[in-house]
Amino acid sequence: MRSAIGRRYARVGSTNLAFLAIFATFDGILGGFGALLYAECTLILALIGLVAAHGAVFGRRLARLAEAELGAASAEEAASFARRRRGLQKLSLKVSWINLAVSAAVMALAANA
Repeated sequence: MRSAIGRRYARVGSTNLAFLAIFATFDGILGGFGALLYAECTLILALIGLVAAHGAVFGRRLARLAEAELGAASAEEAASFARRRRGLQKLSLKVSWINLAVSAAVMALAANA
């Protein structure tokens, strides 16, 4: 279920990032390339990298660990997969918070440009 939601969000999020990059480019063409726009573009590139890494690394690994946990031969093995999955989820949450902070910074720069 989570992987289906993740795939759907990835489509919407990727489209939003593409529009964000396009509008930042047009903003630079029409309004001039200043320090704020360069900072905004740098943060947009960082955001794209964070989103791509988050989906490619965490999403796939979490799905594999969940499948492995369900298919485990013993309760001990399932518990081991569950611990690894929870640890990865905690790291994924931290990356999500960083992603949110970078998004807020992009929004603040776009509003001030």
